[in-house]
Amino acid sequence: MNTRSPRATERGFDSAHFRQALSQFATGVTVITTRLADGSFRGLTASSFNSVSLDPPLVLWSLGARANSLPVFSGNSHYVINILSAGQEELAMRFSRRTDKPFDGVDYELSRTGLPILKGVAAWFECHNRSRYPEGDHVIFVGEVEDCAVQPQAGLLFHGGRFGTTSTG
Repeated sequence: MNTRSPRATERGFDSAHFRQALSQFATGVTVITTRLADGSFRGLTASSFNSVSLDPPLVLWSLGARANSLPVFSGNSHYVINILSAGQEELAMRFSRRTDKPFDGVDYELSRTGLPILKGVAAWFECHNRSRYPEGDHVIFVGEVEDCAVQPQAGLLFHGGRFGTTSTG
């Protein structure tokens, strides 16, 4: 069966319109954490998280191809995906900005591989950095989940440029 169709010769929208349309999809909010070679920690906020497979357990997230943390996350063997809960907007904002000491004052415990798991999150996934796929202006990371935990509670959402929460009922 031939499923190929001709591509549009030009787009009927600009980047701002595309971004506005994308903002209408509510996403969960995560903080991805890892360790630098000097032993310090790095974390970043990402809303591009999704499940891929149950067997093997795979998840994905993406990072801008120009991000200064791309070499760190590309080169490390493991990272932790922390699913933020309602009320953790400050953590989302903190890890969305560059700062010298992003973990100062942040409560966390260490995973089995020594990576930060943020306290109070709804769930976390410790992942082996299985594969990376450059696509457009981002790199898609596929992680194989080696450990995870869940604490059911209302989750933090991002929609239309604002934070919100899921219902607990």
